[in-house]
Amino acid sequence: MIDFYKYQGTGNDFILIDNRDAAVKSDKIKFAKKWCDRRFGIGSDGIIFIENSIDADFTMDFYNPDGSQSFCGNGSRCAVRFAQFLNLYSTSTVSFLAIDGLHTAELLGENIRIKMKDVAAAEKIEDDYFIHTGSPHYISYENDNLRDIINYGKSIRFNDRFKLEGTNVNLIQIKGETHIAIRTYERGVEDETFSCGTGATACALSLALKNNLNNARIQVDVKGGTLHVDFKKAGDLFTDIWLEGPADFVYKGIIDDTTN
Repeated sequence: MIDFYKYQGTGNDFILIDNRDAAVKSDKIKFAKKWCDRRFGIGSDGIIFIENSIDADFTMDFYNPDGSQSFCGNGSRCAVRFAQFLNLYSTSTVSFLAIDGLHTAELLGENIRIKMKDVAAAEKIEDDYFIHTGSPHYISYENDNLRDIINYGKSIRFNDRFKLEGTNVNLIQIKGETHIAIRTYERGVEDETFSCGTGATACALSLALKNNLNNARIQVDVKGGTLHVDFKKAGDLFTDIWLEGPADFVYKGIIDDTTN
């Protein structure tokens, strides 16, 4: 029997498991594929194992529903909230290890903000952008936001350039100089999700490039709520990037997995 907890961050939902004592001993990729399935498992946009760390308060080991791994912004905030429940830290500033290295997080009441890695490059592809914020993101602007995100997303994600490693695909509608609304097709989920933290970050940075912003707080409306991205920019380098939003407990359950 394995205890699991369901958390969500602006509609991006995750299964979280305290794995510090190796509650899950089996193949994590197989485990993720099984239990993230929305028909035959619990259903989620990913699974997060909280594990011990020598260099940080905890380690966040994240898997997409297809078993692939990447950094996850919304999942990170949920991991920080779950680690708070597990009493893994006692201050408002937290450190954790993820697939891309060490991160810092800060608790701000109902919200949590995560410090993202610096972003040194953004590729312009005609009128679109390609930016890596811990996970790769293709970004396209449009005026009416009426394109079919799933079919459009698949056409980019599985094209000749991206089909091998995949990419997330985002559509942006501009609401103001520092305000956008986005929709995201996520690789690994292979569907539209209610939110994507690394996608919100990438889209905010693309807006900075588009509007020549060097220091701003961008509001990003996603299907499941609102996120905020803060950053500084000097030349081509984005630094001091923070992703802020809610992370909420949904329910607790027990997995009876005889293969584990």
